[in-house]
Amino acid sequence: MVDIEMARIGAGRVELHDARRRLRRTVQLAPFEIGVYPVTEAQLAEVLGITAAHPQRPAVEVAWLRAVHFCNAASEWEGLDPVYAFDGEDVTWHVDADGYRLPTEAEWEFACRAGSTGAHYGPLREVAWTSADGVDAPQNVGGKLPNLNGLFDTLGNVWEWCWDLLDPARYRDYRVFRGGGFADDAASVRASTRRGGAPRMHHEDVGFRLARGGFDTPGAAQGWSAADDAARADIDGPLPPGWTPLR
Repeated sequence: MVDIEMARIGAGRVELHDARRRLRRTVQLAPFEIGVYPVTEAQLAEVLGITAAHPQRPAVEVAWLRAVHFCNAASEWEGLDPVYAFDGEDVTWHVDADGYRLPTEAEWEFACRAGSTGAHYGPLREVAWTSADGVDAPQNVGGKLPNLNGLFDTLGNVWEWCWDLLDPARYRDYRVFRGGGFADDAASVRASTRRGGAPRMHHEDVGFRLARGGFDTPGAAQGWSAADDAARADIDGPLPPGWTPLR
């Protein structure tokens, strides 16, 4: 397969912000690996046996469910233990497996920030493809400057799927994507901005980046836990209009 270049990220901590619940929490992270670039069309095409129209662009129009299936396929290709188990569209993360996976959003934000504390890890025009560049499609990976972790395109170019549920009380099974895209302005292309979509949704400006790292605690790792997902989904009393809680 086309090489997947990974960067080693050391242990550290990151503060995450849940705007709806007005909560902030600090996550302590163990070391992990994350892709230097988003997954490209060439990498996706080789695994799926299709043709890449723009080999060095980030792969987009990839639903979250397709992204996690790609993670398992890439793991099997390289002789690694697949991370995800599937029961229909229900996906379980075996956190002790060493194969490719999606980053948690705590991992993603920590890796993106690379020690920075502001909205961006550098001048936006130098590090990210945004609406200010006037482009109408994703651009080849690596065309802007990297952050101090050596990662390219974590901000701008395409949003990137993470493992976590966005807000299960309000949006049911929607998954998080991060980072902003080529059509977004500076208000959206920020290290802390959270958006999301349903697992089968696909978008012209949403791709994904691989991570690796196994952990010892079943059902919990790197700022995520199945128990917390269940707690966030549990709401007592009447729901505001349009809310579809996860049950």
